Amino acid sequence: MTADAVNGTAPAQKPPAKPGLAGAALHWALVTLGPILAALLLSGAVLLALGTDPLAYYGLVLQRGLLSWLGLQETLSRMGPLLFLAAGLIVAFRAGIWNLGTDGQFLLAAVIVAAAGPPLADALPGWIALTLCLALAALVGAAWSLLPALLRAYQGVNEIITTLMMTFLGTSFANVLVKLAFRDPATTVPQTRTLAVGDRLPRLFGSTISSGLLLGLLAVVLVHLMMTRTAFGLKLRVVGANARAAVHAGLPVPRLTIAVFALSAGLAAMAGAVDIIGVQGNVRADWNPAYGLAVIPLVFLARFNGFASIAFVFLFSVLSIGGESAARRLGVPHFFTLVVMSILLIVLALVEYADHRRRERMRA
Repeated sequence: MTADAVNGTAPAQKPPAKPGLAGAALHWALVTLGPILAALLLSGAVLLALGTDPLAYYGLVLQRGLLSWLGLQETLSRMGPLLFLAAGLIVAFRAGIWNLGTDGQFLLAAVIVAAAGPPLADALPGWIALTLCLALAALVGAAWSLLPALLRAYQGVNEIITTLMMTFLGTSFANVLVKLAFRDPATTVPQTRTLAVGDRLPRLFGSTISSGLLLGLLAVVLVHLMMTRTAFGLKLRVVGANARAAVHAGLPVPRLTIAVFALSAGLAAMAGAVDIIGVQGNVRADWNPAYGLAVIPLVFLARFNGFASIAFVFLFSVLSIGGESAARRLGVPHFFTLVVMSILLIVLALVEYADHRRRERMRA
């Protein structure tokens, strides 16, 4: 008889065995690549319902967004602002903050930079003007996030509600600025002054690829290193994991919360600046690409990992650029890419829920 049986105690339960390398790789594929494949299949079913061949659609997406040199240049240029948004969301989500106001921060900063860019370029050397545009955007984003930050830090108000409300206000205010205060009188269509091509961010390797791509890559890498290799990043992750434990550990949670909002919103606003001074050159009335909400599922798919986020942003850029061309050729609604991302977000939520239940059963 065992000692447990003699003492009348239940035998000790062994902890669940950790999966091997092959099991971990299979699990990663199921929870990361699985939602992507499922979303593509479900989107294909929607295309069939619309009377469009999904293979033809996806073929045009790859041809235009990846396999043609012109399309690839547009894809890489599109990545610049998306990477800044991903960096901002990584900071927020790892710290347990749901900054869903990135679209408002992006658009408001884009409008202000579009208005300030031409006079700065006329008065200052190019690199100084561009640096000031990026700094101005970061300040605009941080300032626009101050109210949700203070409400969350000192009153415990849910930031999902406040940041979404600030997005609505930000996009509306940006359109008012374009149509009234910052409107270019030389044009009949409401828009800001256009920044000359020579005053924008330089192109890479004699192509049309904006150097905003390099800035975006740098932002993601620096954010990843900050969150994983610095004491400040560790404090933010502790706050995100358990705010009450962070308070008992003596961390200044309110100040860290405000810092997270400022960093996240500042990076989102710099995304708007990079899009203007790197690609667009101006802001037209009612322009809103809504990149912020589209990047959220990409960051979740990457599990808040900066390097993985780069890969998923590239995938989305291919889908976005190629989808615009495929939509025109096949008569598909131009917003179908957002439909794909919405399906992906729903599938991702279901997979996360199923995986969470699986982990709970394993611990039981």
